[in-house]
Amino acid sequence: MPPDSAENLALRVHMMPKDTNALGTIFGGVILSMIDQAGFDEARRHGRHRWVTVSFHGVEFKQPVYVGDRVSLYTWTIRTGTASVEIGVRVDAHRFQTDEIVEVTTGRLTMVSVDQQGRSIPFAQPPTLDDLHGDLTS
Repeated sequence: MPPDSAENLALRVHMMPKDTNALGTIFGGVILSMIDQAGFDEARRHGRHRWVTVSFHGVEFKQPVYVGDRVSLYTWTIRTGTASVEIGVRVDAHRFQTDEIVEVTTGRLTMVSVDQQGRSIPFAQPPTLDDLHGDLTS
């Protein structure tokens, strides 16, 4: 885990009943989806390109997340390659009932910058998204 100054708040979400499993806790897949989104936010710091998730590594669910919890995802860059970025993610839950803040999940993922054809490109090159909204629809 990096020093606190290297972490970035990437995402904050209030958990709702629609996100629960049969046990009444939040689905792990919902948390994985948020980790993916947070990873994109961190990767985007390295270049204005399309970024795709290549792999998840070592995701650990440490505590359950409950309806009403406010979940915060913090990211940092672990390692960079030419076209890839390995990203660390920590997920904290601010408990609705007690105001306690608990680390609930940690993990790592690798994202790669790609061109319009899905081929990897060096993320240090000039931005490949000129118009974020228009370019993504082409």
